[in-house]
Amino acid sequence: MDKFDINSLGIVLALVGAVLAALLGGIGSAIGVGMTGQAAAGVVSENPPLFGKVLILQLLPGTQGIYGLLIAFLTLTNIGVLGGSADISFAKGLLYLAACMPMAVIGLISAKQQAKAAVSSIALVAKRPDQFGKAMIFPAMVETYAVLALLVSLLAVANIGGIAI
Repeated sequence: MDKFDINSLGIVLALVGAVLAALLGGIGSAIGVGMTGQAAAGVVSENPPLFGKVLILQLLPGTQGIYGLLIAFLTLTNIGVLGGSADISFAKGLLYLAACMPMAVIGLISAKQQAKAAVSSIALVAKRPDQFGKAMIFPAMVETYAVLALLVSLLAVANIGGIAI
């Protein structure tokens, strides 16, 4: 039996980071798009011409899943899983895991919170269709934090390769 080498866990840690970014962002988006879809369907059942406006509001919580997937693909590419050599030290594996966590955690939370804001905005559009522009601002404010998490994870994952460990 071969001796256990802690450095062989590096790739596992990096993969866990990539999976968490995609998984948690995707879960949050699925929950968010589902919540807003229910509200949107209720509005469209009463006022079908509002379909386009409420559809846009429904789609907003779906972006976190896309951001998580982007971080996952970037991580998988950088660690060599999607081509190249998948030889990552334990320390670098931890760095990749840490780099993925902002998008993973904030993706999950912000998608759920954005859905709540979007549901309220859908209710606003149902009563006052002329206020669609204002209604978009409320869930868009939550999106800001998802974008900030994306940037942090993106910059961190993209620059780990240059660190000598």
